[in-house]
Amino acid sequence: MLFSSMIFLWLFLPVVFIVSRWMGIRQQNIFLLAASLFFYAWGEPKYVLLMLLSIFLNWSCGMLLERFPPGRRFILWTGIVLNLSLLGYYKYLGLFCRTLNHLLPGEPLEIPGIALPIGISFFTFQALSYVIDVYRGECKVQRNILSLALYISFFPQLIAGPIVKYKDVNAQIEERDVTVEKLAAGIRRFIYGLAKKVLISNVLAHSVDMIFALPGEEITGILAWVAAIMYTFQIYYDFSGYSDMAIGLGKMFGFTFHENFNYPYMSLSVREFWQRWHISLSTWFREYVYIPLGGNRKGTVRTYINLGVVFLLTGFWHGASYNFIFWGLYHGMFSILERLGLSRFLERHRVVAFAYTFLAVHFGWILFRIESMRQILNLGVRILLPWRYTTSHYSVWEFVNLHTLFVLACAVLGMGIVQKYLSKKNRGRTWRFSLPEMVYCMGLLFFCICALAGNTYNPFIYFRF
Repeated sequence: MLFSSMIFLWLFLPVVFIVSRWMGIRQQNIFLLAASLFFYAWGEPKYVLLMLLSIFLNWSCGMLLERFPPGRRFILWTGIVLNLSLLGYYKYLGLFCRTLNHLLPGEPLEIPGIALPIGISFFTFQALSYVIDVYRGECKVQRNILSLALYISFFPQLIAGPIVKYKDVNAQIEERDVTVEKLAAGIRRFIYGLAKKVLISNVLAHSVDMIFALPGEEITGILAWVAAIMYTFQIYYDFSGYSDMAIGLGKMFGFTFHENFNYPYMSLSVREFWQRWHISLSTWFREYVYIPLGGNRKGTVRTYINLGVVFLLTGFWHGASYNFIFWGLYHGMFSILERLGLSRFLERHRVVAFAYTFLAVHFGWILFRIESMRQILNLGVRILLPWRYTTSHYSVWEFVNLHTLFVLACAVLGMGIVQKYLSKKNRGRTWRFSLPEMVYCMGLLFFCICALAGNTYNPFIYFRF
């Protein structure tokens, strides 16, 4: 069930919110757990069993860590292996078989037709953070399996994050309240996120998908640039919009989640980009992979190796395809180059730094979007040498109209440019929760509903992760 769907907006959310307001915390937790499992089962009923298995597995690991101190390390690694085994089977077994078939004569392995459970990468990482934090003593064991189940399956961040660490919300599970201010902030945040998704990302997605569906020889240099630029903004407004909706929904039910995006396209280095993009994932890898590997404490060479491992895993986390691995290594390469001395140059030339970062990220999205290396090279050549590819049976205006250009202009301004201007003029405080903003949000919601009622193209990129 998509947040940006009529059934969620007009049925599921109002019913769950209104009913939950009449309950105490304990009853509310049980009700929200049931609603979350129903939310997940709406798209994939059979995988609710997988969700319940993950919940029981990690609850059991936590209980064993508390009751058998001598075997804590063994229990920890058993929990990690079991969690990653579930993730590996459903997400990476097909890639493993395809790789072996390429290496072995006769393609001896049959490719399994395993459907990917929605959000498995997100809820697996949340469950792992619980087990690891209990092992480290950073949070207490949750003896109530229903409370842990709510943490792992809570519908606002279940299928696309942000990845919430248990130690950040454990107190909120047991005690929270919904004030008028928090409710207003949650509704406001949800509407902004919904507008990002429906009014910007969906519009750009329609043009992007049509261009990328063309035969490679029909994509001119101009079409390649248009598709790549639009995809750069499509994926940002798609994912950050969903994160905004998740954070807003959390507030509406009394939970506070950490921010997941901080205007990443305003970054002045690739390293800074990863401090602003998908923050919950980058901090997860930093806390549970990079630092345990030694971080930057074991010499320069080891630091670069650790960075390479983290970015390799970051790419691999996103999908069972080689292009995601190359995308992760691509970003790792820039992060290492910046540590080698490039960052000092960028600090002295801010305009160059902005252009370099945006273009590096922009070209990286081609690796992210296209699975075939042949198609990646085909599109890359057309972007780098657009003047050599000018002939096609298709015109740019068959895929782009004035509405699309207007939306793209809004996307550019909204990536942090307007927000930065308002913060400098100190106008942001007067705008927030003002009457004009309330009218503005009501207008955004109206246009979103109209777009959804008109069966607007409504894909969601991060469902496949």
